[in-house]
Amino acid sequence: MRVLICEDSVLLREGLVRLLDGSGHTVVAALPDASGLQAAVDETDPELCILDVRLPPTFTDEGIRAAVELRARRPELPVLVLSQYVEERYASELIASQGAPRSGAPGGQGGALGYLLKDRVADVAEFLASVTRIGQGATVLDPEVVAQLLSRRREDDRMSRLTERERTVLALIAEGKSNQAIAAMLFLSEASVEKHITAIFQKLGLEPDESGNRRVLAALAHIESSGGSPQTGTAR
Repeated sequence: MRVLICEDSVLLREGLVRLLDGSGHTVVAALPDASGLQAAVDETDPELCILDVRLPPTFTDEGIRAAVELRARRPELPVLVLSQYVEERYASELIASQGAPRSGAPGGQGGALGYLLKDRVADVAEFLASVTRIGQGATVLDPEVVAQLLSRRREDDRMSRLTERERTVLALIAEGKSNQAIAAMLFLSEASVEKHITAIFQKLGLEPDESGNRRVLAALAHIESSGGSPQTGTAR
């Protein structure tokens, strides 16, 4: 996979380059800030962009702004944002761009995205797995990000329809877990997980569509509306 990195820390940037290159990916550009990001994307045509939330010159929201703008201009381009801490406002803004209609995007939705804490990079196998999943179209949210977003959102009518088990399954969906992974973590059969997911879709009013985005939309509804914390058992 062709990857573009935008990270101001020289150590982390070079570490990501070596890690990705050594894992069979091709790093097409490694930038210290977002000033030349758009030009680099146009020139190198990456299949995934990895950006730090905070970049020069102000180290506030340059990275997340660049990520949102990238998704507006190239909705099909997968984006992975790395953050030192959970920054709820920035995470919410990026996730909201997933649900916003984008011209040319399948089903009117943005492409794959990820929001991970930088600590996850230390777990090389897990980080590389997340990179691959995002590149293949998945939405992967750090469990800590999910937990904090959930704890700061009020519960709406739709979410109150879900059972405790369905909430658990939905929280794992929001983390980007597959049906097989959810089944293993909750000691259920895959058929049981599929039944729970079908019930979740029905209770949230998510009708089948050709875009296949119901998992993402369900996770967004959970993050934006639920006031409870995710009960993910052995998720972490």
